[in-house]
Amino acid sequence: MKNLPYILMVLLGGVLYGMMSSFVKLFYTYGYNAAELSFGQALGSAIVLAPTILLVKDKKSSPLDRKGGISLLLTGAAIGMSNFLYYQSVSYISASLAIVILMQFTWISLLLDWLFYQVRPSKVELLTVLLILIGTLFASGVFEQEIQSFSWVGIAFALATSFTYASYIVANSRIKNDTAWQVKSTLIMTGSAICIFIVNAKTIITSQHFDLNYGYMILFLSILGTTIPTVLFVKSIPKIGAGISSILMTIELPIAVICAHLVLGESLSKIQLMGIVTMLGAIVWMNYVKTKKQVI
Repeated sequence: MKNLPYILMVLLGGVLYGMMSSFVKLFYTYGYNAAELSFGQALGSAIVLAPTILLVKDKKSSPLDRKGGISLLLTGAAIGMSNFLYYQSVSYISASLAIVILMQFTWISLLLDWLFYQVRPSKVELLTVLLILIGTLFASGVFEQEIQSFSWVGIAFALATSFTYASYIVANSRIKNDTAWQVKSTLIMTGSAICIFIVNAKTIITSQHFDLNYGYMILFLSILGTTIPTVLFVKSIPKIGAGISSILMTIELPIAVICAHLVLGESLSKIQLMGIVTMLGAIVWMNYVKTKKQVI
């Protein structure tokens, strides 16, 4: 039970992330693009987090060396590219299809952790991933769409997102635990903003959308979609590891589907609901088994 608070933190971060795709699609109707929204979101979060460094008073917190700082910036680059690529994907394909492809990060992160850090996934994790993948197929509504209507460009963006997102989870799980979360979070979001700007410098510099409405949208995205989740993940993922974290973060799918239904008016069928129940059941079952083993 000692890991329960960290499990809940990862779940809450996943819930907030899952909500964002619907609002981004909504903001697209005002003429904004993925580069503008993802860059503003990362930069806004870095600005909000930076002053918190002054509040660090924990004597146990050790200062970062150059290698640690670069590692955090690169971790931020991974999540920054994840946001940008995901926002690009939902401009080509439906939010439900984008999220089902993104969910492949569950097995990709387990694979990366196994390949690079020799952390072999347990039978419980493997079975949970299988159930989650089955659930994603139903929850996404793929069986109710025509294959000809799919944009392969959008699918490619979503698939790239799953790789960068998995890399972020694995990298985040290896960050030094004795460094203050304020420092880690700020550097991660700084790296995110820098990476997105480098990739989209021309689009961002020539943008004509930096107005008051843009500021409101960025404030919303940066606080709920980046700042809070980043802090939650920085504090919790190193405690429970990449494997369990990647599985818990699949909560994004049912949240994305439900939010798309409420915000965008997208349909929510019985098949999709069955998929959501399957996913949530798998997550609850996995954590019950792991918690029971820890108690024993």
